[in-house]
Amino acid sequence: MALTGRTALLAALGALAVGVLLPGWSGILAVEGVLLLGILCDLALAAPVRKLHFTRIGDTSVRLGEIANVTLTVTNPGRRPLRALLRDSWPPSSWHPGTEVAASRHRLVVPPGERRRVTTVLHPTRRGDRQAERVIVRSHGPLGLAARQGSHSIPWTVRVLPPFTSRKHLPSRLARLRELDGRTSLLIRGQGTEFDSLREYIPGDDTRSIDWRASARRTTVAVRTWRPERDRHILIVLDTSRTSAGRVGDAPRLDAAMDAALLLAVLAGRAGDRVDLLAYDRRIRASVQGRSTTDMLPALVNAMAPIEPELVESDARGLVAAILQRAPRRSLVVLLTGLDAAPMEEGLLPVLPQLTHRHEVLIASVADPRIEEMVRGRGTLDAVYAAAAAEQARAERRRTSQRLSRHGITVVDAPPTDIAPALADAYLSLKAAGRL
Repeated sequence: MALTGRTALLAALGALAVGVLLPGWSGILAVEGVLLLGILCDLALAAPVRKLHFTRIGDTSVRLGEIANVTLTVTNPGRRPLRALLRDSWPPSSWHPGTEVAASRHRLVVPPGERRRVTTVLHPTRRGDRQAERVIVRSHGPLGLAARQGSHSIPWTVRVLPPFTSRKHLPSRLARLRELDGRTSLLIRGQGTEFDSLREYIPGDDTRSIDWRASARRTTVAVRTWRPERDRHILIVLDTSRTSAGRVGDAPRLDAAMDAALLLAVLAGRAGDRVDLLAYDRRIRASVQGRSTTDMLPALVNAMAPIEPELVESDARGLVAAILQRAPRRSLVVLLTGLDAAPMEEGLLPVLPQLTHRHEVLIASVADPRIEEMVRGRGTLDAVYAAAAAEQARAERRRTSQRLSRHGITVVDAPPTDIAPALADAYLSLKAAGRL
């Protein structure tokens, strides 16, 4: 039983009136007895909470930053009307701070034998699965003096997917892809290109593309045109170890890496390449293999959604073994990881030759734009020290990139806002150069 504020007010006023009109304990006890009787009657008339029936319908997934609606149907099978305050409990990250109370609490009246619906609007602030906790109901009597309270477990899960904000860069990269694919006149050469057609020589064309046999059968010089090979294998690898947990701006590095991976996957799928995903730290956190172009994006976002960084060092040897198992033939391996000197030198660099011997390797890392701001800092002693530390960190990343480049690895190092288009451009450059 729950006593309301109205009950306490009436009790105080009753005691005051009796104390004035009927001095002595007998008058006070008489009024309090009447008030207690009213409370008990009100409680008896309140609809029971345990007999209520609940069902849920609504959204089961939503992109981060968007709104999900989950509708709760309340059925009152009893003989008394339900006058209730209902709280639909979800984790705190299901709403923006300060909006939980308004979004999760509902007042409703359900006549006997009828049902009513209330909708909880979720606005999640983090990726992952958000699970409904409990539905708490406070059923008031007709006088509002007392209430019954109870809770029910009504399971429901809303998966919060990566937002894929880099989608806006897709049209411009697809236009470049169409050029590489031969829809716009463009001559390219390289190991990974396929013969497309013959055309007349134009001054400025690469003389290595001249087809002398075809030219001998013509009155003009003929050159071969080439187009990038299709149906190549792209393996995107997300490093989910502690280096991915560092926050850059308002989000972990892992979130920016996921966004870049999604843009690359969609672009490569449009190019006719096969895209797989592997998330790894000391064990496999997620894996997507063998999906068609239409199923690839939904599979990727669903696999990425629940992944959170693990505060452990990455197992570089285990990572390379998992990559080689999933890519037995020559592939483009895109590893999204950090460029911190110590983890790279002690972990990945010693085992990289096993990858570069068989595969084309591209390493992408999310840089912190705050480092560039600190490098330019001056004016105070603290700012000068910060600038020196930032310059040292930047120099270490540069040296690490140079060491990777000497192994024949393409390196992309860009801030969160630029990492996705920069990675897509690197992929297109490799394709244009015939290195896939």
